[in-house]
Amino acid sequence: MDYQQALDYLYSFIGGQQGAQRPPPMFNLVRTRALLAALGNPQHAMPSVIVAGTKGKGSTAAFLEAIARAAGLRTGLWTSPHLHTYRERIQVNRQPITRDELVQAVESIRPIVESMANGPIGAPVTFAIGFGLALRYFAERNVDLAILEVGVGGRFDSAAVVTPILSVVTPISYDHMDLLGDTLAQIAWEKAGVMKPGTPAISAPQHPEALGALIRCAVEIGAPLYVVQDAAPESAVVCEPFLPGPWRIPAEHYLEVEPQQRFQRDIMPSLPGIFQVVNARLATGAALLLRDEGLPITDAAIAAGLASARWPGRMEIIDGSPPIVLDGAHNGESIQQLVMSLNRIFPGRRRVIVFGASRDKDLARMIPALAPAVDALVLTASRHPRALVALHELRQQFAPLVRSDTLIDIVIDPAEALARAQDLAAPDDLIGVTGSLFVVAAAREALGLAGERD
Repeated sequence: MDYQQALDYLYSFIGGQQGAQRPPPMFNLVRTRALLAALGNPQHAMPSVIVAGTKGKGSTAAFLEAIARAAGLRTGLWTSPHLHTYRERIQVNRQPITRDELVQAVESIRPIVESMANGPIGAPVTFAIGFGLALRYFAERNVDLAILEVGVGGRFDSAAVVTPILSVVTPISYDHMDLLGDTLAQIAWEKAGVMKPGTPAISAPQHPEALGALIRCAVEIGAPLYVVQDAAPESAVVCEPFLPGPWRIPAEHYLEVEPQQRFQRDIMPSLPGIFQVVNARLATGAALLLRDEGLPITDAAIAAGLASARWPGRMEIIDGSPPIVLDGAHNGESIQQLVMSLNRIFPGRRRVIVFGASRDKDLARMIPALAPAVDALVLTASRHPRALVALHELRQQFAPLVRSDTLIDIVIDPAEALARAQDLAAPDDLIGVTGSLFVVAAAREALGLAGERD
């Protein structure tokens, strides 16, 4: 088996192939547990943190991983989706699994998967297989802490079979509503499934409807819930009265906490964008709770991790004339945060935006958030099977919401769409690429920023 054959084998278990029909949600947990048991339950070999939420999961995981690594811990990081290569999903100390290691891992797991496929439980899907590969890889490499990003939801995600030492919930908004529900309370309830009895959980500031669902779940299962205080972006630098020692265990429903009562330094995230302050504050609070759990995380490690974390494709600024901003915002609220960040970082510039989305995204919220902020728009589609390719219909959705003099062009190929945007933009303008991580990945490849791609 070579590398491409290993990838083909993994992807063959996307729902509907090799008998791996998309299971009922609960069955995903049954299959994931069976797979991990056959692998020797590698999740028990190291403590872990699970990161769920709608926005900022990857960035928060990246901050927390960098903090742990700065503290001298050997880290495992599982995230999805990847930008350029599947190997990005499985990293130890931010080094992706090698091609040879992935091939060996797939070859060794193949008999287990095929045995399950021929049995009463059935085969796990691609995501669950990758999750199992990651956990075993982390166990084999003796990581000190695994940071596991949820794929979709939480309650029935493969990560929910793991009992972490901390659960983290990033801001919750509307996304994957076909799977999670169409209200914030329903979506938050699904995300809250990563909470475990007696295990602390920490949440970013939430909409009251989402927070209420998180609180109800925490109370029901007996999970101590901490909620980071809301703070305006300007409040990243604040002076709070010092609070020595750990936060108290919430006596009632939850405890609102201010990380800078214990971390007496400015919270200065390496990642630009006003929304990254929220993610950095959440990661700081999570790191303090990990310290309370006995991990050797100092204030110096927190500061170093926040300052060094990297997460390509999320408010990634490429210097030039004009500058290019790559941001994989793919729901309405993330688009709003992107526009606010552009207003703050690049005020007054004419904006040429390349936009492409997946078919299952909430265009009803994304388009109104973006349309008033563009001066020229180039619509495109990624190579991903879920890409929205009905671009003429997409143009009709944008047309009533943009200014009458706004050009809306259609260029199917993302690399050519970026080139078209560069033709349209003057040196003092701004080019943005957004709507989908898959479109952002294609733009990074066109700009020569991808080290390699599958």
